[in-house]
Amino acid sequence: MKILLQINLIVLALLAISSGITKIMLMPQEVEFFGGIGFSHLILIIFGASQVIGGLMLALSKTRLIGAIIVAITFIISAVALFISENFMIAIITCFTLLMLSVIIKQCLNDY
Repeated sequence: MKILLQINLIVLALLAISSGITKIMLMPQEVEFFGGIGFSHLILIIFGASQVIGGLMLALSKTRLIGAIIVAITFIISAVALFISENFMIAIITCFTLLMLSVIIKQCLNDY
């Protein structure tokens, strides 16, 4: 079970970091999608930086809880935007990652 929790943690950290990097780099798909809901380039870069920072914080045990919360907030915002734009499949996948994050948050809270 411990190995599965570690795999979950690694996958989520890499997902958050890679997702954030695409926003920081202003990838055309990200700019188009988030621009459609009112994100300027600066807001998109800040949003992406939040994801990268949260992903990096997930990797460190002392900052894992805060990192998981930051990443969860950014994924909630993304999921809402995806549902609004009727991109249901990706929105459901994003919600699944939120469930995976909830496992990490619960584990961190149990450790305190």
